[in-house]
Amino acid sequence: MDNEDFRSNYWDNGLKGTALYFLPHLQAMPERTGAALSAILNAPPGGVMFHCMSGRDRTGMIAMLLLRAVDVETEDIVDDYLETVRLGGLRAVSENQDNGENAREELCRSHGTTTENVFRSVLSQLQLPAVLTLADLSEPDLQALRSWRNTIQH
Repeated sequence: MDNEDFRSNYWDNGLKGTALYFLPHLQAMPERTGAALSAILNAPPGGVMFHCMSGRDRTGMIAMLLLRAVDVETEDIVDDYLETVRLGGLRAVSENQDNGENAREELCRSHGTTTENVFRSVLSQLQLPAVLTLADLSEPDLQALRSWRNTIQH
């Protein structure tokens, strides 16, 4: 990571494992969001898989943007994110690790919120057009995103 200010304020202190860093990340490094979205939008036909270490931070942020872009209801986006959180324990057990959920929840509480509430807050504050402008997606990418690769009619 080349953005040292972001690293020290959001990455190195554990916030990266929570939605507490979503909006600051989208603001500080929009080119990363644009690159991830463009790669997904321009993938060959068939399934598209994207992931990060635990599936809830960088993956959760990109999934949130994709779901919001095609007008998925807020409650369904929240459920999608929380399902990843719930399944994190199974993934951790399969890898013989602690998933760190208790520590992440405690970190959220120290910021006056919970995992669910901070994600809901991010969704309510998310200004998708502004994020996409900062991400500098091409017009064909924006069209593909709005129509999920021309399969959704709005």
